[in-house]
Amino acid sequence: MARNVAADDSKHSTFLYNHAMKLLHIHAHHDDFEFVAAGTFALWRQTLGDRLDARIIVCTDGQAGHHYRTREETGRMRQDEQESAAKLAGVEFLQLSDHEEKLFREGCVTTDVRFLAAIWKAIRDFEPDYLFCPPLPESPLAGVHPDHLAVAEAVRRVAYMINVPHAFTPEYPADETQSRPCKVPVILHVHDGYMSGANSWDLAVDVEPVFGLITEITWCHQSQIAEWLPWVDRHNLHAPTSKADWAGQLRRRFEGVAREMGLGRLTAAEFFRVSAWGTVPTARKLMADFPGLIEPAATLSRLEERLRRWSGT
Repeated sequence: MARNVAADDSKHSTFLYNHAMKLLHIHAHHDDFEFVAAGTFALWRQTLGDRLDARIIVCTDGQAGHHYRTREETGRMRQDEQESAAKLAGVEFLQLSDHEEKLFREGCVTTDVRFLAAIWKAIRDFEPDYLFCPPLPESPLAGVHPDHLAVAEAVRRVAYMINVPHAFTPEYPADETQSRPCKVPVILHVHDGYMSGANSWDLAVDVEPVFGLITEITWCHQSQIAEWLPWVDRHNLHAPTSKADWAGQLRRRFEGVAREMGLGRLTAAEFFRVSAWGTVPTARKLMADFPGLIEPAATLSRLEERLRRWSGT
């Protein structure tokens, strides 16, 4: 079973990049990670093996994502599906809860103090090297999913306070006379299918080598790919008749994203945008850490000037 992010986490980062890595993906819904970052995490797992500590956090109860199942049934089914997918992906799955161990309602998440405090504590408990979350649109013309927007805004608003130990001690009491430094991660944005036309990227990862695994992981979410998503009709999907049919639809989805992002070749790729919300990395560090980068020289050239300006070097 997934455990709630409510109690103190005893694991803290005490290692160097050259022999271990901690990755955290914070997202709104039970199938969000699988469509935007599961391949990159899988490549990292192949590279680092047990030296990778990867965690995903779902921020909503998942009860609104269906058209004929009850809210309770939907939430329970999506929880089971996410657990199966996480096991295949080799990542730890946590369900976000507030300081009273209450879940956040799907479709209705707001960046109130309950949500901000829970996100803050989730990040501090894990101390990731890299944190992945949805993007914020730069244009008011861009479409958004309200939950994606709330998660992105929450991460942005707490990013500075990750190393502020008393920021939310009213919600999570602690000895305010004893504090230790907390690692501040590099924060990156994933592609958002609800923000079509407003996505951008700095890093493109070729996940073609693990496309089969992505197919298996996404296939776990039957309530979504076979029932809800075809019905709600926002992703050009039809209910798959077989796993092979689903693999074909998934490939066409990847090809569509590659076209949207102007990649120049149709392949299974995942896209990430580097922010200045957390630790500002060097371009060369990103090149060294990220697996499967497409056209790394061009990416390095595009990133270097911006990251140097942000870091004041």
